[in-house]
Amino acid sequence: MIYPYLHYTPKIDASSFIAANATVTGHVTLLEETSVWFQAVIRGDVAPVIIGKRSNIQDGAVLHQSPGLPVIIEEDVTVGHQALLHSAIVRKGALVGMGATMLDGAELQEGAMLGAGSLLTGGKTIPPYTLALGSPAKPIRALTQAEIDDMKRICEDYVKKGKVYKQMTS
Repeated sequence: MIYPYLHYTPKIDASSFIAANATVTGHVTLLEETSVWFQAVIRGDVAPVIIGKRSNIQDGAVLHQSPGLPVIIEEDVTVGHQALLHSAIVRKGALVGMGATMLDGAELQEGAMLGAGSLLTGGKTIPPYTLALGSPAKPIRALTQAEIDDMKRICEDYVKKGKVYKQMTS
């Protein structure tokens, strides 16, 4: 479902896929080849949400904000199943693991990975190409090349899946 909120209507590139039971409302921008999967909720009713090219918001994820603090997701990002992002920033090529939470002002820098179930508390930043784990999340180690390659593969797979689902539902 796509809903306007006040004077904001989501801006969705024609190449993007949004599952029929996902919810996108308000001041939301989805750039080229993004995908929003089943039961995901993206509410731009407090501040903007911007999702970059080829990024995927997986099943059951929730994106919301505090006043004046947008959600910014750059290109080639994966937001895993049931992740929660609240006024968070996820830079190019990063991955938010399944069930992970990012709070106001938290930032994953380029190519970083927040492990499944981890909690990145408000205002904390994870350096580029670093694995962070725990609650609260802490940098653990540099990512391996295999992990970086797998994160890229996941994004590419979701772009392909989005195209298939879009074609099947058009």
